[in-house]
Amino acid sequence: MSDTIELLEAIGRDASLRHASSEELASVLQQAKASDALKAAVASSDRSLLAEELGNKVNDVPQATQSPGFEEDEPNRESDKSDAPPATDDGKSSTGPSTK
Repeated sequence: MSDTIELLEAIGRDASLRHASSEELASVLQQAKASDALKAAVASSDRSLLAEELGNKVNDVPQATQSPGFEEDEPNRESDKSDAPPATDDGKSSTGPSTK
């Protein structure tokens, strides 16, 4: 695996290799005695072929999210009350001028 990583680093550093065609790169890798997985990945342009060699593990999706909490989703109980002004002892509204 370390040879594969070193070859990938060399390809990344050398612009002529980085922009080479698959055939040219396959020839260079053959001369460098690259792993079969690296040669197959270059030939097919499929980087997933390196997954097993490099120890790729599937990452689980985290269970935590960045959404609002449960309390924020509940309606505000105080705002659900009617906006009518409180009634007086005689059952009339307390707004407006007094007619006593």
